[in-house]
Amino acid sequence: LLQRKRSKPTIPPRSNAGYWEDGHPRNDAVQALKYGELSQWKKDNNYHQRSLSETAMYRYKQLISPKLSLRDYDAQVGEALAGVKAMNKVIRLGMPVRQVVN
Repeated sequence: LLQRKRSKPTIPPRSNAGYWEDGHPRNDAVQALKYGELSQWKKDNNYHQRSLSETAMYRYKQLISPKLSLRDYDAQVGEALAGVKAMNKVIRLGMPVRQVVN
């Protein structure tokens, strides 16, 4: 599926991973793992974006609900957008206010 969409997989391999066929993009990650450079590989491939999105979904599910209650697709989209708007408002209320100290 990734090859069809011309995407590069950014899935870190397991600790005992082996190489796949020559030229496979996963081999870069396996090589980084074997040489102890997996953290640099994650930085090079923006792997932290996955962590940010997973954290956002966790917050949404904890604050709003793990399920959508409406059945109609358009209604579910509206429900999700309303939940995101409410979540953003709650998060914004908890942010500190910066003031210049003279």
